[in-house]
Formats: sequence, structure tokens, C-alpha cells
Amino acid sequence: MNTFIVGFYQEDNVDSMQVQKLTAAEFEKTTSRGFRRLFELDTNIGYFVFFDAEDDEGDLSHLVLQYEEDNQDPSDCYSFTKNDFYEFMALYLQGMDEVEVEGEEVEDEEDDDNEEYGPIHHLAHLMFHIVEEGKSVKP
Repeated sequence: MNTFIVGFYQEDNVDSMQVQKLTAAEFEKTTSRGFRRLFELDTNIGYFVFFDAEDDEGDLSHLVLQYEEDNQDPSDCYSFTKNDFYEFMALYLQGMDEVEVEGEEVEDEEDDDNEEYGPIHHLAHLMFHIVEEGKSVKP
């Protein structure tokens, strides 16, 4: 497990994050007592699955698996602090709330090119920074 720091742009309104990159063995140990799949995010840089997990000692972890293209095996596993993971969840839930509200509006606004930058886009942007910073880090 290697730790790295991700810095964001000032306009991202997010403090730097300490992120851990896990090996497959570390992932298995971290999830040994089970996990809860919380939500997913499909982006142009990959497919992300957000979940929490418990190990044999009862310690909780907040994890994200990244899948690239059509691969069935994850390319990377990241572990986050509870506070940082909470930020991801808040962005996702806020974005889903906006999608539900927009779904009630007029249907002819479905052109994806004209979508406003919202919480889901911001979450994808943060994941982009994390993936880019983590590329040089070996788990």
C-alpha cells in the first residue's frame, strides 16, 4: 500500500487528499469481512465503483475501484479517509438529486453537449486528478 498526496486547483474548492493505492492482496484483506457497494460513476477516464468495507479486525475502509474500458478486473484500487469519501458521496447524491429534478423538466433539453457543470461532473473531475497523480504510484 503506497500513499500519495493529490493537490487540486484552487477553483476545485477541495483540500489536498491523502490517497492510498492498494494491491490485490491488500484489497482482499481490507474487504475480508464484507463490503457495501454504494454507487458507481461512469466517466471518460474509466468506470468507478465506490464502496465501504470491513476487515477481520473490524476496521472500516472507504474504497474506490477503477475499471478501464471493457476490462472485468479493476485497474486500480484507492483508499480514502472518511472525510474525503464523504465529499465524494455528497457530490454524487447532490448530482443525483439534480438529475431527478431535471427529469421532470421539458424533454427537449437532452443534448449532452449543453449540460451544465454540476456535482457529478465535479466528482469526475476530482477522480481525474486522483488517477493522474496515482499513475506513477505502485500499489
